[in-house]
Amino acid sequence: MTTVDFQHKTKALIDDLKGVCANYGLGNDGNEFKIITQVFLYKFLNDKFAYEVKKIDESLKNVQKWEDVLKNYGPDDYEMLLMQVSEGTALLHPKHFIAELYHRQDEPNFSQIFDDTLSDIAKINTDIFSVKEDSGAKVILFDRVSEFVSASKRDAFCKAIINKLVNFSFERIFEEKYDFYATIFEYLISDYNKDSGGKYAEYFTPHAVSRIMAACLVNEGVQNVTCYDPSAGSGTLLMNLAHAIGEDKCTIYSQDISQKSSSLLRLNLILNNLVHSIQNIIQGNTIQHPYHRDEYGKLAKFDYIVSNPPFKLDFSDYLNDLDTKENNERFFAGLPNVPKAAKDKMAIYPLFIQHIMYSLTENGKAAIVVPTGFITAQSGIEKKIRQRMVEQKMLAGVVSMPSNIFATTGTNVSILFLDVNNKADVVLLDASKLGTKVKEGKNQKTLLSKEEEKRIIDVFNKKEVEDDFSVVVSYDEIEAKNYSLSAGQYFEVKIEYVDISQEEFEDKLEKIEKNIIELFSNSRILEKEIQENLKLVRYE
Repeated sequence: MTTVDFQHKTKALIDDLKGVCANYGLGNDGNEFKIITQVFLYKFLNDKFAYEVKKIDESLKNVQKWEDVLKNYGPDDYEMLLMQVSEGTALLHPKHFIAELYHRQDEPNFSQIFDDTLSDIAKINTDIFSVKEDSGAKVILFDRVSEFVSASKRDAFCKAIINKLVNFSFERIFEEKYDFYATIFEYLISDYNKDSGGKYAEYFTPHAVSRIMAACLVNEGVQNVTCYDPSAGSGTLLMNLAHAIGEDKCTIYSQDISQKSSSLLRLNLILNNLVHSIQNIIQGNTIQHPYHRDEYGKLAKFDYIVSNPPFKLDFSDYLNDLDTKENNERFFAGLPNVPKAAKDKMAIYPLFIQHIMYSLTENGKAAIVVPTGFITAQSGIEKKIRQRMVEQKMLAGVVSMPSNIFATTGTNVSILFLDVNNKADVVLLDASKLGTKVKEGKNQKTLLSKEEEKRIIDVFNKKEVEDDFSVVVSYDEIEAKNYSLSAGQYFEVKIEYVDISQEEFEDKLEKIEKNIIELFSNSRILEKEIQENLKLVRYE
């Protein structure tokens, strides 16, 4: 079976689980994503455990039912087996296996057996697989899935789920790499990671944008670095960054106010062999209560930061709480005023940019998605932020993206790159004319080809100059242009000269003169007709 076959089978399993939810009235319900992602995760952990124990006891590879063999292990042998499974693998006992639940599905109160099993797995593995709230409280791995369904249907619902899980094993996909899991993860969450339309919009960052951000940030080998996203969402930016660095060469940190995003990010880390970073996922308000701190209690600094922060949000409720002595330097450019109307249009992204600038190490780099208006704003907090970037010489460059690169928002966006050590020139790209327009539902979307992605990355990293596409400018030039970071304002205006003879010149001039005389003549005729028609107008 090929990788494509496994992709199809995995997607078919996800579709089957969604079908079960729909049959029990949970289609498009707010809790559907919890059931789908948690059941998928249970299946993944079960099969990963099988994959790991078969590497330890190779005799298990040759038996049809490895679960039955493990049941007959003595307590000491089983404990020894668990001690040998690799870090990041959930510890399971025979009563936790999918095969065991499959055999018990006709027992009374099967839904309770199902939920108790998942709860037990979560309890045993809480130290490794729990994310945290900003209060420090742990958010365990599994909810009681059946309780999202009415009591009379819970047993049947759990039976339907367990019967979907036994038909296909993930064991063959654990050798797959990032691209495989990125596709599966995107398919898994495709119905659940949309603009919520509420106070917090969980925009999904397109992979093309994420790849460009990662490739422009990481253009040399590094080891043991820290990566941070203060508005992580489901973790697309962090996964691309970790993949560019090497999953075993970095530790991930994140914070996001959304409970759903933290759950999706945990799943994303598990799929991509980054379990060691799960304890660093924080569910909470980054702006109001930044969680990650160093050994002295000060806000932690990070080597790489990526972010696609919310652009607008009503944060009037806690705006005054931010005006503290501790935040003076963190929000150096100031805090916005609360508008009298349309509080939900308050720009919060400038606070994230300031937080990111404050959170970089002395060798730190960052890539931030910003509204394109930020790079040219002539006043206010936005201009003060750009001024600080220039004064401290911490810019690497800016890439202005094509319109509709995000299908969920019509706001034009740019990617702002920071590099604390870049004291030389800055590269500015105008990629707004690239891409192909396609329809996605009711929205129009712009897709970048692989060649266009590579062109952006190569020009940025090599600091190349291309007509009407890229410029390389000094910090002094940026200051002279009132701190504008728009490439278009630095493009050279070119006048094309064409050599013609005196005869050709006189001929052209004669034609232009005739054309003007004819236009004047027509205008006089038209004027006369209008005046005559006006005389015919009468009141009736």
